[in-house]
Amino acid sequence: MCGSKTPSQYVDNFDEEYDVVVVGFGYAGGAAAIAAHDGGAKTLLIEKMPMPGGISICAGGGVRLAVDRDPVVEHLWETNDGTTPRAIIESFVDEMMLLDDYLEELCKVNDATTITIEGRGANYPFTGFDQMKFVEVDNIPGVDVLKEYPHARSHRNGTKLFKVVDDNVKTRGIEVRFSTPARRLITQNTNEVRGLWVDGPDGLKSIKATKGVILACGGFEAAPEMQRQFWQIYPVLSAAHQGNTGDGIKMATDVGADLWHMWHYHGTYGFRHPDPDYPFGMRMKRHPDWVPTKKEADIPMAWILADKHGRRFMNEYQPYTQDTGHRALDFYDTSKMEFPYVPCFMIADENGRERYQFGATIYNDSTIDPYEWSKDNLKEVQNGILKKADTIKELAELIGCEFTTLENTINDYNASVDSGAEDPLGRPPKTRLKIKRPPFYLGEIWPVVSNTQGGPRHNEKYQICNAFNQPIPRLYAAGECGGIWGFLYLAGANLTECFVGGRVSGREASAMSDWDS
Repeated sequence: MCGSKTPSQYVDNFDEEYDVVVVGFGYAGGAAAIAAHDGGAKTLLIEKMPMPGGISICAGGGVRLAVDRDPVVEHLWETNDGTTPRAIIESFVDEMMLLDDYLEELCKVNDATTITIEGRGANYPFTGFDQMKFVEVDNIPGVDVLKEYPHARSHRNGTKLFKVVDDNVKTRGIEVRFSTPARRLITQNTNEVRGLWVDGPDGLKSIKATKGVILACGGFEAAPEMQRQFWQIYPVLSAAHQGNTGDGIKMATDVGADLWHMWHYHGTYGFRHPDPDYPFGMRMKRHPDWVPTKKEADIPMAWILADKHGRRFMNEYQPYTQDTGHRALDFYDTSKMEFPYVPCFMIADENGRERYQFGATIYNDSTIDPYEWSKDNLKEVQNGILKKADTIKELAELIGCEFTTLENTINDYNASVDSGAEDPLGRPPKTRLKIKRPPFYLGEIWPVVSNTQGGPRHNEKYQICNAFNQPIPRLYAAGECGGIWGFLYLAGANLTECFVGGRVSGREASAMSDWDS
């Protein structure tokens, strides 16, 4: 909104009144609303979209937990590489240590059962990488999450975890409003947040928040105009959700918030749908993560990636490809005035096509006809996501590159597979498969963002802070609306932060005295 359509930060009289208003109903918003309610606050939970879940419901559902506090603190300190203050990391891990019991308590609402996955270390071999585990919701008696949330598909158990959160919100009688985006924070010409404007089915309304507002409305995966201001690479396709357009970031900066980690996003590489109006990119098949020097990559990957000139340029199978797979694409060649790797091209042969499906879809959207990738990849050949070529020369023509360049690329790669020689780009040896059996397959590959990490800076209490690290009174963040991950992300830890940030912000906000008392 802009100009006269933007509501004011000041109102003469509020239309409605609550103690705490939580913006966004994913894991973080649900956890924040639960904590605020349990702290005695009259709580309103609003959601921009017509359905709940946000990007959270699309997640794998594994919550990363700490086994031993101090080594995990050191691990997060090293992986953040100075981008997040140590005090925040320490308080985060302190709360992380409490989540096992917390999740067990949440699961009582519908008799959900969990599994604990021990021995699943972190993604990188820093201090404490082996002092963590996962907890997942694996079963809820009598519940079919596909029927419960037909608009959502997750990787593994994300919808089951959301059902647990959803039922905890419902059993407490917390008021939830859908199709109700927040528009602007209200300060009443003071230095603190006193409410906000929301735009629901009944129109624009001002809501008084006597204790505080919690922004749990995610990042800016679906805001290309914001991405262009903070990222070099473009376009970047959103993986799963249209609702995260940076609303919380905009509202927070409007009242003086500082930002952090805006460059950082959790993403990989994947395909574009042939319909230009289809809102989501489709990530490539996920392979198991590996840990340098600690856990070997031993699952074959059926493809290589080539640039616009027919040359390989990256390790296609990184330790955590679903997180950093996009980073190698982020290069602008000023001598040629181009992004040589956007798009780039997946190349596979008939053996690869038969081996497994190349793409996978996740989504949370009730407004689309969701795309489901075929098991044999043949539907994608028919609809043009994949193109078939009988020869390497035809592949080169499809790319628009020199035949000899592409031929040399494939021959060199195949020779390294035969010899077992070290790949110059770092691809693990057991992940390599020869590309030799025609027909061959080509797919345009684009950077894909699953979720952003940046947003409003916060302190240990999840109070949003200004550029001088001073809290903006009565304004809080939770989840991916300004996460702590500033350099290397830890798998499963966005979910951890949703629950940590939700619990802390809800607890802190509900403990505030009323500003009008």
